[in-house]
Amino acid sequence: MKFEESIRTCFSKYADFKGRAVRSEYWWWVLFTFLAGVALSLAGETISGVFSLLTLLPSLAVGARRLHDTNRSGWWQLIWFLPIIGWILLLYWFASEGVEPNRFD
Repeated sequence: MKFEESIRTCFSKYADFKGRAVRSEYWWWVLFTFLAGVALSLAGETISGVFSLLTLLPSLAVGARRLHDTNRSGWWQLIWFLPIIGWILLLYWFASEGVEPNRFD
């Protein structure tokens, strides 16, 4: 999946927590939100904050769909609140191959 297609997909599935997201869709979305956040923070803190709030729900949704692709529940995103160990585990899961077949098809 290409950059533009990934961004379009994530915005079109704004609050869709069902289904699966391939690695490229997830990582292109992460790159987009990071770069846009940095660029907007240069423009102003308020604009950057609004952008972060607007992209929070699609970020959670694509994260849940990415975990579904690895045959895990989207609720595993809550492990992000465990410093270091949770972060490492989630990054590993987000980077791992999708599982075929799985229960989220």
